[in-house]
Amino acid sequence: MNREKVIFAFFIVLALTLNFGFFLGDIENPAHHNVFELFAAVVVSMICTVLKFGDRTHIGALMLATSLVADLQLVVAAMIWGYGAQLSDNGMTTEMISSVVSLSGGALLANIVSVILLMVETIVVRR
Repeated sequence: MNREKVIFAFFIVLALTLNFGFFLGDIENPAHHNVFELFAAVVVSMICTVLKFGDRTHIGALMLATSLVADLQLVVAAMIWGYGAQLSDNGMTTEMISSVVSLSGGALLANIVSVILLMVETIVVRR
């Protein structure tokens, strides 16, 4: 068993579950989306990206790309949330929370693709 793959799998599944926890709920209600889950998903997703920097295989490059996509979408979602919660005069509007949830949904999809690629890599290597 490859320790690097186990550690990456742990963090990618953790990012996936944190992101799913934030994504789930009414899209127009900010109370259904915990900002701490969003920021934890950002941190864990960035850890996943750092773990894939050294992988020089083709599938490793795909997993790095999906991690970078998830990072980008989660960071933009966190920036929109921070702007809406701290700087905006109107607070979190329906459009802002919809954008944040939509971006986290895109990052969730990128995390799912990473998990599928990791499973494919594990199956292919075993044969």
